[in-house]
Amino acid sequence: MASGEVRAVLRTDYAGSGLGEEQLAATPFQQISRWVEEARARQEEQGDVPEPDALSVATVDEDGPDVRTVLMRFLDPRGPGFVTNLQSTKGRQLAGNPRIAASLTWPSMFRAVRFRGTAELVDRAEVETYFQQRPWGSRVSAWASDQSQPAGGREQLETAYAEYAARFPDHGRPEDVPVPEHWGAVRIRADQVEFWAGRINRLHDRLVLARVGDGDLDDAASWAVTRLQP
Repeated sequence: MASGEVRAVLRTDYAGSGLGEEQLAATPFQQISRWVEEARARQEEQGDVPEPDALSVATVDEDGPDVRTVLMRFLDPRGPGFVTNLQSTKGRQLAGNPRIAASLTWPSMFRAVRFRGTAELVDRAEVETYFQQRPWGSRVSAWASDQSQPAGGREQLETAYAEYAARFPDHGRPEDVPVPEHWGAVRIRADQVEFWAGRINRLHDRLVLARVGDGDLDDAASWAVTRLQP
């Protein structure tokens, strides 16, 4: 490209349906659930919302912020949650500083939900119940992967997997593979939830629900709504 030449920028007008205050559900949990279900349904029908439960998670440590994408595996009035090796980078960061931010984003629907709050460990009984529902291979990989640590190569990972697969053979039972002690789940106790809906001319809707009480996401009295300029 010649000096001073400006490269053409691909632009998309966000022709979403928006989100007005009158459309907002009675509680944050009801609105989150509505959008999540609509994203899942759209993926089933149109196939343009891959991994509708993909959750970008931001943590922080002494080097600054860090972000990655996981899958949302829990969603109830207490907040969204995900599973992880608790000794992974994000696990160690959250142990040192539990402040957390996350977002669900569905570009084809011009929608996003943003969370800010505090990370809490999910009860061990809930973790075990979820772990037993995972496919056998995914349960084995929870043992084989020393998440976030350097790997000597692909062969090292495959060898570790084969060793644990032999140790915990698949008999089609939930108890075939026990839950590793280092494996758990994190729930986000949100203090703020933002619903972003793209609109034409970049006049997007941003409705923020901020915590004003101690209730959960399904307690209307614990949340106050504010519209932010886009």
